[in-house]
Amino acid sequence: MMSSYAKQYGSSGEERVCHILQDQGFTILARNYLTRGGELDVIARKHDLVVFVEVKTRAKSLFDLSTVITHAKQHKMIQTAEQFLVSHRLEDVECRFDAALLESDEYGTSHLTYLSDAFQREW
Repeated sequence: MMSSYAKQYGSSGEERVCHILQDQGFTILARNYLTRGGELDVIARKHDLVVFVEVKTRAKSLFDLSTVITHAKQHKMIQTAEQFLVSHRLEDVECRFDAALLESDEYGTSHLTYLSDAFQREW
């Protein structure tokens, strides 16, 4: 079970990602979009581009965060994204899967690495 601190830290990471996307002209369509098949942390849109973002936060960098999004997680994200597109009647849009990796150093300073097009799906 996730501690309240971990939830709060993860939520603050998602909030930071939302602000960055909004500064780039994106509209946030959903946060923590949940289906039986999976969850999408942030969904944003700018014109005909819909971005699905997985936000990973860690208090300490014990491993390479970029390896956290496994193939199984990618598959779940793709299925959930497809459900979102259908349920929101979004057709003829370009889709992109991004990853935002947020980690704190030993001084409590957080560092964000944003990976556009972190993985792709054969549409």
